[in-house]
Amino acid sequence: MKNKLTKIKSLQTRFFCEVPKESLWNNREKLQRCPEKKGLLAMTIIVALLLVNTAFSQTRSTINDGVDKYEKGDFAGASENFQKSIDEKFENYKGHFNLGDALYKQEKYEDALNAYKNAMALAETDEQKAEVFHNVGNSLLKLKKLKESVGSYIESLKLNPDDRETKYNLSYALKQMQQQKQNKDKNQDKNKKEKDDKKDDKKKDQNKDDQKKDKNKDDKKDQQNQDKKDDKKDEQKQNKQQQQPPPEISKEEAKRILDALKDDEADMQKELRKKKGKKVKVEKDW
Repeated sequence: MKNKLTKIKSLQTRFFCEVPKESLWNNREKLQRCPEKKGLLAMTIIVALLLVNTAFSQTRSTINDGVDKYEKGDFAGASENFQKSIDEKFENYKGHFNLGDALYKQEKYEDALNAYKNAMALAETDEQKAEVFHNVGNSLLKLKKLKESVGSYIESLKLNPDDRETKYNLSYALKQMQQQKQNKDKNQDKNKKEKDDKKDDKKKDQNKDDQKKDKNKDDKKDQQNQDKKDDKKDEQKQNKQQQQPPPEISKEEAKRILDALKDDEADMQKELRKKKGKKVKVEKDW
């Protein structure tokens, strides 16, 4: 963004434009009224004019030296010159305006805005005010204050509608605002998506935990059911064994068993008689 710079070129023209005509007329009136002091008063006026001329000449020279340094790229040196011209005469539009430009080139945008603020207070014409608004817009643009920058360019164009540079800068600032809005919307969508993804991940993890818990419950339940089935099988098997009738035997096998029992009984009776001396009667249940 190119800033506007002002340079004083004509001392005499500028000087006479700054001296109020009313003051010169009043001084002439005083000369006519006081002829006895005509020589002294005329000398006083001449001295005063010479002093003003000398001071303004010095300020003009300081500003122009600053402009020369500015054009050579010595922005720090230019700032010193412009500040010096302000110190010499604070009510100095060009000094404040050019100081703002030099500070802008040094990327000291906040300081530049302060200098332009002073220049605006001293601006006398719409053209000067338009120039200040233009440069203020540039500084605000560098500070990423796009809305305020757009406002400054609009104010500049109100005062100077045909300024092509201001129109271009306004268009650029508006595009930057649009891009900023798109980026903001994009970031919001991205943040929303990330937030939703986190929620989904958390929900998935919760579902996995729930599924795992359910699976453990199901496994435990299945194991319990299996244990119950096994216990039931064992019980059924045991009941079946208890309900099973004794195996059938043949008559020969039964007779053999009875004979064996008789022999055992006879042997038992013998033993008892030996011990007690009497026979024990054993009742048979068959």
